[in-house]
Amino acid sequence: MDERARDQVIVIGAGPVGLVTALRLARAGIPVTLIEREATLAHDLRASTFHPPTLEMLDELGLTAPLVAQGLEVPTWQVRKHETHEKALFDLAVIAEDTRYPFRLQCEQWKLCELALAQARERDEIELKFGRTVESIAQDDTGVQVRCSDPDGGRCEIRGRWLVAADGSRSTVRALLDLPFEGLTYPETTILVTTRFPFEDHLPGLSRVNYVWIKGGTFSLLRLPDLWRCSVYAAPEESPEQALEPERIQAKLRRIVPSQPDFEILEIRPYRIHQRIVEHYRIGRILLAGDAAHINSPSGGMGMNCGVHDAFNLTDKLPRVYAGENEGVLDLYSRQRQPIAKEEILGQAHRNRTRMLEPDEDERLRTLRDLQATVADPVRHREYLLRSSMITGLRKAAQIH
Repeated sequence: MDERARDQVIVIGAGPVGLVTALRLARAGIPVTLIEREATLAHDLRASTFHPPTLEMLDELGLTAPLVAQGLEVPTWQVRKHETHEKALFDLAVIAEDTRYPFRLQCEQWKLCELALAQARERDEIELKFGRTVESIAQDDTGVQVRCSDPDGGRCEIRGRWLVAADGSRSTVRALLDLPFEGLTYPETTILVTTRFPFEDHLPGLSRVNYVWIKGGTFSLLRLPDLWRCSVYAAPEESPEQALEPERIQAKLRRIVPSQPDFEILEIRPYRIHQRIVEHYRIGRILLAGDAAHINSPSGGMGMNCGVHDAFNLTDKLPRVYAGENEGVLDLYSRQRQPIAKEEILGQAHRNRTRMLEPDEDERLRTLRDLQATVADPVRHREYLLRSSMITGLRKAAQIH
């Protein structure tokens, strides 16, 4: 066995989690083989919100400044009622003493991947294998063996000391390990629509991130540098297929701005929302991170961020094992990250989603008044933002030993 096969970490998945994992391990002098099923990076509609602590972490890799340059800073976000324009406005300046980046950044996740991949190509420690499908995994006391195929039918075997599964919500690694992925699938289909329509010119006091109650439903508006992402839902009488018909999409947007006869629609993406998590993030020499380990409602924009936080926690600990520390430190990775994902991320995302899907108008008003009272109280405002910005969860994780 050559030295690289004996020492390297195999990372499966070239999304944000896998790329960040590879870069941090490389910076620690650990060789990495990064395997990705697709031939190129995906540029489809995925996550677009970066929270303050994630920006702090990425700064270590020199990724934050170019990411901010391509994105849109969001210093405030709001929950509002559409008909009256009443709102609770959360201002991240309140946590300016807790973070160097007191704002959300709206930027497509593929831009992070492009920046990280460019760095990875410059690292001698990282070997990139795109267009490879993982077919089998076996592990023993000294390492992990991965068998892959390519589109031309070729086969290869790769051995490493450890394997990190960062291959997303449909994780091949998780499936090959036959790991239970406990949780639920929500009944509604969410429809993501992108458009350049200037909602800000028609809805007074709009922020760049908005969660909105509208009579009989809800929608959200998230601004990117050159377009709006609008999340809408099928009407009760519509089938998922009917809800995607072009005129029905136009009708959903006209509910937001009735005076607009027609919207330029750039892309439509329907998806189902899941809340699921594995019980342990370490299975022998295999470690799970990001959506391979947990998936949650996108309400609050925490999923990708949580995965990046997994990657940083794990890559703090793997180099310690290489330096001679007991491998049990990798169990600490699981103990610190799994309950935080379960309680702080999945739990909070579920509460966010439940709040916005509340149908009763009186209950909506009570919730809005409570949120407004939270904003008006400096202590509660700060505590709320520390939690929604994922800082509280990271602080809790650090206390677990």
